[in-house]
Amino acid sequence: MVKEKKTYLEDVARRVRLGILDGVFHAKSGHPGGSLSIADILTYLYFEEMRIDPERPKWEDRDRFVLSKGHAAPALYATLAARGYFPWEELSTLRQITSRLQGHPDMKGTPGVDMSTGSLGLGISAACGMALTAKYLKKEFRVYTAIGDGESEEGQVWEAAMFAAHYGLDNLVAVVDWNGLQIDGAVTDVMNPTPHDEKFRAFGWNVVTCDAHDFDEIEAAFAAARACKGKPTAMIARSVKGKGVSYMEHQCGWHGQAPKEEQYLQAVAELGGEGK
Repeated sequence: MVKEKKTYLEDVARRVRLGILDGVFHAKSGHPGGSLSIADILTYLYFEEMRIDPERPKWEDRDRFVLSKGHAAPALYATLAARGYFPWEELSTLRQITSRLQGHPDMKGTPGVDMSTGSLGLGISAACGMALTAKYLKKEFRVYTAIGDGESEEGQVWEAAMFAAHYGLDNLVAVVDWNGLQIDGAVTDVMNPTPHDEKFRAFGWNVVTCDAHDFDEIEAAFAAARACKGKPTAMIARSVKGKGVSYMEHQCGWHGQAPKEEQYLQAVAELGGEGK
């Protein structure tokens, strides 16, 4: 990846992280840890990989993204705002009763959201349906979904994996946000779903891995997914929960709590922003 593009994407991802913090802080609730861990992946998808048009959020031939780990909605909202789907200022209305930005994605209320999600395991199944529809209608759009490593403990994830391989959905990419932590602790301690790579291969998927915070590796992984024919691709993205905020990194306690004002201002300062 050329230096200029990488620098640009890194700056967008930094802004996305600031948007995540802004929303969660003002809501006084939400899920910052797993939102911060996927910020770089979403930045690459919406600013480089996906064929989309913010002016036409319902464009029939657009690529689709499904946030199966729906509690990471602050990351999706910040990315959509940065991409121009709605005003940046709306991020501070997260979870307010009159807001378009609810605690989990709502496809009927939020521009750019392709699927309502929240119940873990359901999003990847919806993505499979979208990808199969594209095949049936002979459409060229691709479908991307992001699942949590803790979410992969859900049996429905593996039913979807079987379905996608059976129908040869090579227009589908499932990103596993592998930060190693879920709300109750280490994923491998709660209900060990590893090894993801071997399991997806056993289900008939193409498997690629990447550092979820290295845009060179992210680019290479998505290129490999696009080049694969006849199989869906699982991307095992090794990430850091709370990435970018020193006191949140690698801490499962920040799975679902908002920072207090002093913590918020520290986090914003670390990311080179200004709190408000």
